[in-house]
Amino acid sequence: MTEAGAPRPEDDQDGRGGVRTALAGLTTRGRSFLAAGIAAAVCAYVLGQPGLLRVGLLLAVLPLVCAAVLYRTRYRVAGNRRLSPARVPAGSEARVHLRMDNVSRLPTGLLMLQDRVPYVLGPRPRFVLDRVEPGGRREVSYRVRSDLRGRYPLGPLQLRLSDPFGMCELTRSFSSFDTLTVVPRVTPLPPVRLTGDARGYGEGRQRALALAGEDDVIPRGYRYGDDLRRVHWRSTARYGELMVRREEQPQRARCTVLLDTRGVAFRGAGPESAFEWAVSAAASVLVHMLERGFTVRLLTDTGASVPGDSADGYAGAGADSADAAGLMMDTLAVIDHSDGAGLSRAYDVLRGGDEGLLVAFFGDLDETQAAVAARMRQRSGGAVAFVLDDAAWTREPSGAAGPADPAAGPGGVLRLLRDAGWTAVGVPRGASLEDLWRRADHERTAAGGLGSPAADTAGFGAVGGSGVGAVGGSGLGSGLGGSGLGRSGFAGSGFGGHGFGEGRG
Repeated sequence: MTEAGAPRPEDDQDGRGGVRTALAGLTTRGRSFLAAGIAAAVCAYVLGQPGLLRVGLLLAVLPLVCAAVLYRTRYRVAGNRRLSPARVPAGSEARVHLRMDNVSRLPTGLLMLQDRVPYVLGPRPRFVLDRVEPGGRREVSYRVRSDLRGRYPLGPLQLRLSDPFGMCELTRSFSSFDTLTVVPRVTPLPPVRLTGDARGYGEGRQRALALAGEDDVIPRGYRYGDDLRRVHWRSTARYGELMVRREEQPQRARCTVLLDTRGVAFRGAGPESAFEWAVSAAASVLVHMLERGFTVRLLTDTGASVPGDSADGYAGAGADSADAAGLMMDTLAVIDHSDGAGLSRAYDVLRGGDEGLLVAFFGDLDETQAAVAARMRQRSGGAVAFVLDDAAWTREPSGAAGPADPAAGPGGVLRLLRDAGWTAVGVPRGASLEDLWRRADHERTAAGGLGSPAADTAGFGAVGGSGVGAVGGSGLGSGLGGSGLGRSGFAGSGFGGHGFGEGRG
């Protein structure tokens, strides 16, 4: 809550400053009365009309008295602003609530409130409040809306005081500001199987956790001090010795969303530009993966990672998912084009370890940068690339010159990425992310899985790719492929099309 001082400013130390402030607040009506009074007084003196002189003095004195009274009035008001919500998607509305409290012992006169807002949010709201009794309060609200993401300051709130005759107005400003964050639009995505299962990541791992819970059910021999409640009686009967469940904590599925922000990769501006589509799509994937239980991070071509607080830069586990989503959405709200020309910094970050699933949104790629992007696939359990044809988004004429080299065209880039193991999808102008998300899953399935050494260890996949074992009560699962390994009886290994794994009874 912020208090606005009385109409009389405390920083005026002499009467001359106060007089100037009061006279500067005269309205058009007050100035007209003052001018008419002076003119009448001059005419009365020239013409020798005492009656006209009295009229002129009345006209001239009235606005001066109103200004003096308004300036000398001592009362204080307090203001409060509340945003609901403080973070809103582009194209949606937020409501701003204003509250005024009269904390003085005197009733106020006519008050006019005006809140300063950027023009992109709409016209500046104005409210007229009638007399506010001592200790009273008034509440008003207005709506703001922006189609452009960003952080927009709201305030300061201006309070305009007026006398009952409308002769004088004094304006005071509150000192508080609030910030409205307009985040990218988020598109709900269908739960398709795009994940890579390297090191136990992805959908196969999630399926196992859904069946077995958080504890690994592969039994081990009993050790002194083990909790007897963890005894696995079926394994004990099978092996003839006391067996207990392991207490290993499962690894959480990981996802890295790579956003290409290079200025040379995107042309055009505005809410319908290719860059804004990529930002909105990246936000949608981040939210979707968090909802599916992944730990996620946002990576840009500059090598900057968000949230980046932990040792590996990921966040989103458990109760932290809401905070992680908020931090990444705030970052995407203000993200802009970078000055870099290459993807090497992002590649240096990705090659440092196994990243699970990698979802990338690329702009225009020349031959060199397409090769760098292709190498990013090597350390990922699964990789999906959405490549935006910026020439189509900017509606360049069909007769315009094409790229300098064939590999730099959209089709050449997609072929290069697919040859490297990516699931690559072109993004035409106005495309739906939901449809492209399904299309990426279909292309991965048609290609026989994600097709990399890391993905060959996956617990799911298409026929001919990674194997998926069906859970059986006897511990035998049938596999679809020939490369997967059974784990905990939930994934089958492909020896002649059958998996060997212990089934949970």
